Amino acid sequence: MADLLALSERVIDGGEYAGPSSVNRITTQLSEVADGIAVVESFSHVVAFRTDEGLVLFDTSLDALAPACLASLRGWSDAPVRSIVYTHGHRDHAAGTRTYLDEAEARGATRPEIVGHENVAQRFDRYELTDGYNAVINARQFPGPASATFFGDWVRPDRTYRAEDTLTYGTTVFDLHHGKGETDDHTWTWVPEHRAVCAGDFFIWVFPNAGNPQKAQRYPREWVEALRAMAATEPELFLPAHGLPIAGTERIQRVLHGVADTLEELVRDVLERMNAGQALDTIAHEVRVPQAVLDQPWMQPVYDEPEFVVRNIWRLYGGWYDGNPARLKPPPDSALAHEVAALAGGVDALVGRAGELAAAGDLRLAAQVAEWAVQAAPDDPAAHGARADVYAARRAAEPSLMAKGIFGAAERDSRPPA
Repeated sequence: MADLLALSERVIDGGEYAGPSSVNRITTQLSEVADGIAVVESFSHVVAFRTDEGLVLFDTSLDALAPACLASLRGWSDAPVRSIVYTHGHRDHAAGTRTYLDEAEARGATRPEIVGHENVAQRFDRYELTDGYNAVINARQFPGPASATFFGDWVRPDRTYRAEDTLTYGTTVFDLHHGKGETDDHTWTWVPEHRAVCAGDFFIWVFPNAGNPQKAQRYPREWVEALRAMAATEPELFLPAHGLPIAGTERIQRVLHGVADTLEELVRDVLERMNAGQALDTIAHEVRVPQAVLDQPWMQPVYDEPEFVVRNIWRLYGGWYDGNPARLKPPPDSALAHEVAALAGGVDALVGRAGELAAAGDLRLAAQVAEWAVQAAPDDPAAHGARADVYAARRAAEPSLMAKGIFGAAERDSRPPA
């Protein structure tokens, strides 16, 4: 059983950071972090509270990892699962629920009550409408057989709430609070008996997932409000759904207010520029988060990144028009590419220029030129070779998993099978 609280203390206080996998561990092993509280490290975690009436779980992890998580849980407690609270409806938090229902049925135990915000069911509806699109996204982000389909065996909440709710099991009270952040169906929970907060994905030990370019709207301003509300409870134990739990009021305040300050400043900077009439292109290339902030172990931009958050803030407050009138009703990409190729003197000139730009380190511009080459000549092996090379270089240079996934998929699209 790992001492997760000591590990997070060394990271936060002592800077002992060995990369994202050192704080976001996926072991399916259980660690007791306080009397009657356990964390099963997974993707995402299962957080368990022992109460007088049975176990209360927060999230059930991925469907593929749920059996191992349940086995670890049963090594800690044989008590029936009284309730499962969804911190939100993402697959890695809610897809493992069927495993727990099947176990209850096999044991002849009462079915656990499933609790979540009222928007969780709407999320599941949307997933059913966009199952194919989500499979496409997964194939880009996590290539392999597991990404060929998305998921459909959702277990919907039995009990829902709108703003706040309270669950009481014996002497243990769980105060549920709705907040918007990574999703619009998020729940964070205050457990006064333990002075503990279950935070879901409001804190994930990397830069906040507030800009994901392939997913639905994120809410960074409301995210700040939720973080401040958590901090106001002055918790002594902080239990995120990804990454290490944290003990100590001062330490918890430091990370919560640090993330809140960063998101608040991003929102402020983008809105100031929008209100001044600047276009998205200008804002996205000029608004930055200080490198000293990004260097903190819990703020590394290895999943999402500030530039994507800037674009998401624009989408939230400004819609999809980016301020360039030529892109309001643009020509087809292929028509633009043919015109550029004609002006350049042919596709070969574009291929050569893409290579020159990449060699000079201007990978953003190189990628655009390579795209024009392939769109103008979709069957040209040289154009595809240049495109594959540029995106391989872009993938290697990017810090965030989101950018790496998209650029890697582009490389695969243009690279002939080995």
